[in-house]
Amino acid sequence: MRFKDAYVREDEIPFDFSRRRMSVVLKDKNGKRQLITKGAVEEILSICSFIEIDGEVKEITYDLKANAKKLAEENNLEGIRVIAVAQKNNVHGVDVFGVEDESDMVLIGFVGFLDPPKESAGTAINALRKNGVRTVVLTGDSEGVAINICGRLGFRTEMTLTGAKIDAMSDEQLAEACENCDIFSKLSPYQKQRVVKMFQSKGHIVGYMGDGINDSLPLKQADIGISVDNAVDIAKEVADIILLEKDLNVLDEGVVDGRSTFANMSKYLKMSVSGNFGNMFSVLIASIFLPMLPVHILVQNLLNDFAQLGMPFDPVESKYIEKPKKWDLGGIRGFMISFGLLSTVLDVLRFLVLWFIFGYNKPELAGYFQCGWFMFGVISQTMVIHTIRTPKLPFIGDRASVQLTLSTLAIIVVTLLIGFTGISGLFSLPAMPVSYLLWLAILMIVYMVFAQIMKVVYIKRHKDWY
Repeated sequence: MRFKDAYVREDEIPFDFSRRRMSVVLKDKNGKRQLITKGAVEEILSICSFIEIDGEVKEITYDLKANAKKLAEENNLEGIRVIAVAQKNNVHGVDVFGVEDESDMVLIGFVGFLDPPKESAGTAINALRKNGVRTVVLTGDSEGVAINICGRLGFRTEMTLTGAKIDAMSDEQLAEACENCDIFSKLSPYQKQRVVKMFQSKGHIVGYMGDGINDSLPLKQADIGISVDNAVDIAKEVADIILLEKDLNVLDEGVVDGRSTFANMSKYLKMSVSGNFGNMFSVLIASIFLPMLPVHILVQNLLNDFAQLGMPFDPVESKYIEKPKKWDLGGIRGFMISFGLLSTVLDVLRFLVLWFIFGYNKPELAGYFQCGWFMFGVISQTMVIHTIRTPKLPFIGDRASVQLTLSTLAIIVVTLLIGFTGISGLFSLPAMPVSYLLWLAILMIVYMVFAQIMKVVYIKRHKDWY
């Protein structure tokens, strides 16, 4: 007969994070009841009045408790998680049991678990550290286990905080301690949540990774909750991200990809707001001359958007992904105004060229004026992508990705075909004379030169580009 078949579980006193233990009531074939309790060593010792040594039950003394704690701590320092097990036979006959029944127990031994860190943990933590991400451990395990495991992974172990110490600290004291402490042990879910909140109060963006019920509160409190596909349901429910790969290096890859995406989003946003801001004034000024038709503006915007299709694939310099970035609304506003007005100034120059040099200043020649404006608007906003995408000199100091190069080149070719061939008729525009190509090139060179100068000034003022 199997051992578990000899007993029937009659009741259970479930685990909770304040007691840090759980119990079951078993009954054997003879009707004898037995209460078995397991849990954290100190919590089990607090309910034990007796101890079993070599098959003999005796009253537990202070020295025996001290010796038991010492044995557990020695194993903890070796990285072995230890739980204590206790039991008692004189169980009452009532069918419902509660926490008050966990008393006068007999300590019968310890169970040890060796739970080594994942092989990828060390490299992932080092990679995150290089990218400016600080890793902090919040665990319900004992301080000794936490120090042993974290020490092997390269954490600072000089300063640690336990749940008991945290409860004795004010929010201000804990917030200051969080700046220097990397290991928090023996924490309840509420204490984990409080620690996360204190990090946030110091201006940190907090990502929390956990997979248990006790991680649900800090997962919800964190700015980014991260769990794994085999986590408990409540952890996956409150998490923002669920990892499908059992490799912690995915976190570092996600950080790098996220910062690259942020940088490319910043490029796109600056291009869009500055271009639209400048075009708004250009349209108003052009109303004095010969304004474009709505279809021309619509096609121009579509072509400009297609030119940026390769932006997500554009590389970002390593120094711009070493640290996290935040949206700088003041910087974006300044960029919009300065580069938008530069675009407007060049549009006015182009208006003057078309009006005075080419003589497109009569209603019957409005189509040529509109076509010249259409071509310059698309090509200038396409070319300036290469200036805005990098803090360096475009094409020479830094080159765009193949995808972005092809998308911008394709739009320039399409625009030239529209402007200089019969395709223009599809958009109610006449074909421009080839002589306009020279002036188009001159205006583009002037625009790119001034855009580069303005970029240097912007970087000098804001100390950054993205």
